[in-house]
Amino acid sequence: MELTLRFFATFREYAGQKVVEKSYDEVLTIGDLLASLEAEYPEMKGELLVDGDLKPQINVLKNGREVLHIEGVETTLADGDTVSIFPPVAGGVNGCER
Repeated sequence: MELTLRFFATFREYAGQKVVEKSYDEVLTIGDLLASLEAEYPEMKGELLVDGDLKPQINVLKNGREVLHIEGVETTLADGDTVSIFPPVAGGVNGCER
């Protein structure tokens, strides 16, 4: 099974690139994939999963659709899927004058 993984912001830094093409021998769920990524990229350890579930405030999309609206970590992946992983995003501007 071939997957395209897209990493954003700090996850891109951890992976060393924005897009990674990966091959897997077996059918995976999102949870399996994220656990595999945490094992492969030490900086991601604990940043994707907490107690086997998605860490709060991260966004994981399968083919552009948020996995929380599918089956969460139990969402199955198929050959050719694209998985996009976004870290928590916060921000704003202090002292902005209008």
